[in-house]
Amino acid sequence: MFTWGLPQVTPQLLPRTARPWRISAVTYIELVQGCRNKQELARIKKGLAMCNTEVLPITEAISDKAMQLIEQYALSHSLQLGDALIAATALEHQLPVLTANAKHFGAVGDLKLEAFKP
Repeated sequence: MFTWGLPQVTPQLLPRTARPWRISAVTYIELVQGCRNKQELARIKKGLAMCNTEVLPITEAISDKAMQLIEQYALSHSLQLGDALIAATALEHQLPVLTANAKHFGAVGDLKLEAFKP
């Protein structure tokens, strides 16, 4: 299991690996962008493969929803582009967002969150 250098996260995420993971393309990009070297990238890719991860593309509907979320929450709650796209992907596919930072998504009313502590 990959844990971005946080071994205490593994017990919280392990039960969630029983089902295939579905992540936004933005989440994948953020994971890759956070790698410090090729070994970390290989570990991320291996972990995603172990979880049978499907990377969900940004569609026109997701883009439209993200624009609505930015209009609604950027000024009042500082919602950022990446989080808006992740939230829009989850809403479009009726999936929860698994996050260690629920405050990034808390303002989005219809969004289901599964928070964990790193």
